[in-house]
Amino acid sequence: MTTTSATAADLAWFFPGQGSQAVGMIKDVLDASAAARAIFARADEALGEKLSTLILEGPAETLTLTANAQPAIVTASIAVLEAIRERVPALPLPAFAAGHSLGEYSALVAAGAMRFEDALRIVRARGKAMQEAVPAGHGAMSAVMGLDEATIERLCAEASEHTGEPVSPANYNAPGQIVIAGTAKAVARANELTSEAKGKAIPLTVSAPFHCALMKNATPAVERELSASKLSALAFPVVANVDARPNSDPSRIQDLLLRQVDGAVRWEASVRKMHEAGVRRALEIGPGKVLAGLAKRISKDMTPTFSVLSVNDVASLDKVAAFLEGAS
Repeated sequence: MTTTSATAADLAWFFPGQGSQAVGMIKDVLDASAAARAIFARADEALGEKLSTLILEGPAETLTLTANAQPAIVTASIAVLEAIRERVPALPLPAFAAGHSLGEYSALVAAGAMRFEDALRIVRARGKAMQEAVPAGHGAMSAVMGLDEATIERLCAEASEHTGEPVSPANYNAPGQIVIAGTAKAVARANELTSEAKGKAIPLTVSAPFHCALMKNATPAVERELSASKLSALAFPVVANVDARPNSDPSRIQDLLLRQVDGAVRWEASVRKMHEAGVRRALEIGPGKVLAGLAKRISKDMTPTFSVLSVNDVASLDKVAAFLEGAS
């Protein structure tokens, strides 16, 4: 891994979360980059199975399983990062890194705080524990559009009280886009209340209700894996999901990641915090373009707005050097 010690004060690195996986993701990056291929080989060795084959060949229904999707996305993201480092030897360090939910693990690997192999083992256990924490069909998630945070929080509280079951905001993604999670009954009631409040609730096809109280049972498994892993100094701060604050203290990483399991992802606040600190551009490193889209929505009222380059194929990899010319 080759980088300079220089830090670009207006640059952030973003890493995607679960849902960004796709069979064949970053295949052309692998074809073009020995460094990316080395990451896939390390992933296979760390997990003792051909994760690389599952990523490249599927089947999709197996790749989508939480226990597979999570290590697959971390692998793809770090492979793209290494391809960038290979292509741009003088790659500046970012002022901050941040990852959406699962992506926080990729950000910590990128910052040198966590070994790649340890991250894979942790997220494999995390994925299994999350899947097993709630019986199939018992939980649900919905994307709520067109309502503000305070209104959605109030509607979730009302739905929880009405049903006697929990529902709460899970992802504060962008203005007018918040994902809620809880029991199927409570989420259904929150969806009804959303419609009555002139908002729109879109039920999501998910394997479990992530980032809500129902995930509490998944915490011990994640804690065991984290406790068995070495956490090191960070080369740059990583903005934590649970409090939207930059963290440079390795002793806080375990607590922040454990709180993330059943705590809401505060992505909008994270992006705003980085912007307040002077960040104006970001590389979205890994599969998909979700975070670039969210940054565009979040920064509509910012001056200047965020500029994000999503790097997930050779065409975008070729644009990195030019994108970074002004990021110093």
